[in-house]
Amino acid sequence: MPSRLAQVRRLEAVSFRSWPAANTYYDGAWAIRLTAGHPSKRLNSVNPLDPADHSDLEGRVMRAAERFKAFGRPLVFRQSPLAPPVLDNLLDARGWRRFDETIVMMSPMEDLALDGVVDQVPIRDAGRWIDDLITMKGATLDLKPGLSEIVGNIQTSVGLFVSESDTGKPYAAIMCVHDNDLAGVFELVTHPEFRQQGRGREIVRVALRWAKGNGAKRAWLQVVSRNEAAVSLYSSLGFNEIYRYAYRQAPKTGAGE
Repeated sequence: MPSRLAQVRRLEAVSFRSWPAANTYYDGAWAIRLTAGHPSKRLNSVNPLDPADHSDLEGRVMRAAERFKAFGRPLVFRQSPLAPPVLDNLLDARGWRRFDETIVMMSPMEDLALDGVVDQVPIRDAGRWIDDLITMKGATLDLKPGLSEIVGNIQTSVGLFVSESDTGKPYAAIMCVHDNDLAGVFELVTHPEFRQQGRGREIVRVALRWAKGNGAKRAWLQVVSRNEAAVSLYSSLGFNEIYRYAYRQAPKTGAGE
């Protein structure tokens, strides 16, 4: 158990650096992440980081609620294996729903299916990458300032990739963050017109080939468990489950995706 928790702690820390919140506050070992410019739950949640840190739970939940209310965000807890079990018990007793269970997967680079991948240079224009990402997601341009802030705040090496058709239409995009020996992939999206054609698999392999060429030894990612197609894709590439986390929220409130 200690060795597993050490691995979870490292991946959680790398996750925070790879998808940085605008503001992070601490209440003991609870990392409270808040970001005005983007509704992502990963950027707007309470993240308990020590199973043994469970004193004054009710008071701390109340303080977190006040902070989120002042920030204009709904209170969300992100419960990984580092969260105290008694906290889940408290949230259960209060009727908090559990949703968006997410699988964290990892693989040594040598075990990934990267044969035959052609080296591709990441694009330097983050604004263009974000525009293409938003277009393929069918999202609104309101997300652009927040995404620009997130990408601009990443302190480690970032690879932004976009694949285009012969007519110049973007059909897939992904972000890869290289942090020491680890490489994480984020924001994989395929244009609806090009799905089920292997385009997502293709750009994931391109991003991982770039990270491997830059010295990454292991790759990791997070995928919502109900996204069976994505889980199947990553498993076929050689990724294996390391742990899961889920979100908790009080009833009768909404949450950003």
